[in-house]
Amino acid sequence: MPEDSVTHINFKALNQSAISQPLVRHIYTADPSAHVFNGKIYIYPSHDIDAGEAFDDLGSHFAMEDYHVISMESPTSPEVDNGLALHVNDVPWAERQMWAPDANEKDGKYYLFFPAKGYDGIFKIGVAISESPKGPFVPEKEAIKGSFSIDPAVFKDDDGSYYMYFGGIWGGQLQRWREGVYNVSQPESPTAHLPADDEPALCAKVAKMTDDLLAFTHEPKDVVIFDENGKPLLNGDNEKRFFEASWMHKYNGKYYFSYSTGDTHFICYAIGDNPYGPFTYAGKILEPVVGWTSHHSICEFQGKWYLFYHDSSLSEGVTHLRNIKVTEITYNEFGYIQPIFPYGITL
Repeated sequence: MPEDSVTHINFKALNQSAISQPLVRHIYTADPSAHVFNGKIYIYPSHDIDAGEAFDDLGSHFAMEDYHVISMESPTSPEVDNGLALHVNDVPWAERQMWAPDANEKDGKYYLFFPAKGYDGIFKIGVAISESPKGPFVPEKEAIKGSFSIDPAVFKDDDGSYYMYFGGIWGGQLQRWREGVYNVSQPESPTAHLPADDEPALCAKVAKMTDDLLAFTHEPKDVVIFDENGKPLLNGDNEKRFFEASWMHKYNGKYYFSYSTGDTHFICYAIGDNPYGPFTYAGKILEPVVGWTSHHSICEFQGKWYLFYHDSSLSEGVTHLRNIKVTEITYNEFGYIQPIFPYGITL
């Protein structure tokens, strides 16, 4: 929900009616990327720290400087905070704002993919490596060549290929890369350089990874989402179009690209036949949560599928301090995801 709405919420009633409770309470966590490694759930969230700045659309209020890995034996088991996994001070190229990460595994090694602003104020995406899914992770000295913007999500396909999906508009800077280079004009405006409402919406990006998961094999491509008439979603379709928080999972041979609509606060998804798409818009997964942002991941555990997401119920309306949650998702006979309403009361 928008920040100016939270003052009207009865948080005691909301928390009692919520379909799930915060998984982590001793720190603020957000943007949960969940994977199953060696039969156990590992969650790679961002770590919310209040910067003491006024809420804005550039993320200045987030002093996110490190990552903790959360592990669980099952979706209903107690969580374990495995301690500091990576700090911005350990990353030579990064200055600040370590936002939503992801992770994956290959050949017994674990790779943490993370965005951060360099000393030039531009977001890039880095990689750090560990022998354990819990970390600690050792970062590469340079960001991934050709990477930009935020919210990396790395998907492993059935043939062993890995693909990174990434991007986010407004504070995520994706709109500044429309011409292939970073546009430095109007630096304080999060909405400068966006398409007009009747123009095609900006797309997330996708690139296949090299065998060592340290680089792209080609320049990033657009993740195009079509409407039911086969036309690309428009920038004005802000209850459907991509804003940030890419995720990819595969169900019954189909590729499900899911994402946040940002300023309209939905988690939506689109379905395609291969990792590059194109994808056809299929509906909403999650209705709005308390807090401005919405960010998620989807993974399978012992034959059931789960949505990991966040809201701001733990901080009771301080909308930039969030907590991660989990709930089961179901598919109907046609492969469509049943929409989830996060609370039993109307916001």
